[in-house]
Amino acid sequence: MGVLKGKTALVTGGSRGIGRAVSERLARDGALVAVHYGHDAAAARETVAGIEAAGGRAFAIGAELGVPGDAQALWAAYAAHPAATEGVDVLVNNAGGATFAGIAETDEETYQRVHALNAQAPFFVIKHGLDRLRDGGRIVNVTGTPDIALPAILATVMAKGAVNALTVSLAAALAPRGITVNSVGPGITETDLNAAWLADPAARAHAASRSVFDRVGTVDEVADVVAFLASADSRWITGQHLSATGGLQLALL
Repeated sequence: MGVLKGKTALVTGGSRGIGRAVSERLARDGALVAVHYGHDAAAARETVAGIEAAGGRAFAIGAELGVPGDAQALWAAYAAHPAATEGVDVLVNNAGGATFAGIAETDEETYQRVHALNAQAPFFVIKHGLDRLRDGGRIVNVTGTPDIALPAILATVMAKGAVNALTVSLAAALAPRGITVNSVGPGITETDLNAAWLADPAARAHAASRSVFDRVGTVDEVADVVAFLASADSRWITGQHLSATGGLQLALL
């Protein structure tokens, strides 16, 4: 479609699952995509190769998130890559992870690790990228669904909620530069990370029943929402959370 032709996007956690789908979609829309990975360089190379085979442009950058100095390391890796442009038009904070533990099982080390990856990293990736982010740009935070009780991943839900709050305040702070800031909350989505769980017919049936469409979501469906927020069509939307859950809240009413 070319709606992002001439633009540059950086997608954290862009080599697998939802992040990979987002990287591929933004590349199809014409963007040069920096595909960030934390540990799996092979997956990032595969994602880049797939984008290039489809006629798009992409390059991979590696930096572990959730550790001290992570945001600086990410932007240094970006700047050092020969394919990188001086400015970035779209920043998608997608990298994250869920720790399965209720409040009784969550110790301080676990809590801090969860927040370092899911809340602190996006904050500082944005902070250290503001000088590179072009006026009129887009920030999209892939977070979680704030209105659903998920006690089994309590610390993760809390961290994702912090980024939803960041989204609202940051949207106001960056409005003078014409930068929009929004968040997307995926529902139960089929990825390689939960493939083993969804391989169980009973688990899949339960997961599907959580949506009013009675099925599990796909990574492409989430990526399409992110792509809309990355495009000029979303220019009058900022500080908002878009639920990409297939009507998860409705199914629980």
